[in-house]
Amino acid sequence: MPELRWPTEADDTLRAEIHTVVHDVVAAGGAVGYHEPPTYARISTWLDTVLKQVRDGDAAFCTAVVDGAVRAVGLWRRGPTAVFQHRAEVQQIMAHPSARGLGLGKRVMEGLVANAQEQGIEILMLGVRGNNHGAIELYEGLGFRECGRMPNAIAVGTERWDDVWMYLPLGYPEGTTLNGAAAGGLGSSPRRNA
Repeated sequence: MPELRWPTEADDTLRAEIHTVVHDVVAAGGAVGYHEPPTYARISTWLDTVLKQVRDGDAAFCTAVVDGAVRAVGLWRRGPTAVFQHRAEVQQIMAHPSARGLGLGKRVMEGLVANAQEQGIEILMLGVRGNNHGAIELYEGLGFRECGRMPNAIAVGTERWDDVWMYLPLGYPEGTTLNGAAAGGLGSSPRRNA
């Protein structure tokens, strides 16, 4: 059974293991946000940024460890401004190609969902490439629902793929009023006639 770990600092060994996961996923064609396998320095800088957000309470970073080495990673980050602090975006979910089939992506996602709920996050959201059907099915199996799709919005060389947005409500504090798109209230405006 893989062990989930939640680092707040990274030593050289952890940096190297995370770099290997990201590098090899991208080299194998993984849809994780890079056109080419990133350098160690680029991943180290990214990791420093993420872990600072973790220490500040604005993110959580999860690793799945198999046989003593990191084989999968994932994170969530809070929204950037006060009106979005109650929601978080799941990012960079990936498992090393040699560890596929072990259920690490699902394990990391389950950990992130539980952690976000513990931290008071009300809504988790994520974006996924439209051709990544396995990931979409995984997210749907965890309760995520599609809430938008921008056709051909992800560019990989000369190819374009849909950007699919999904969300998972985690619950709202007692006394929260859910207005949705109801007319009226702060920030509203009248509907325009076409």
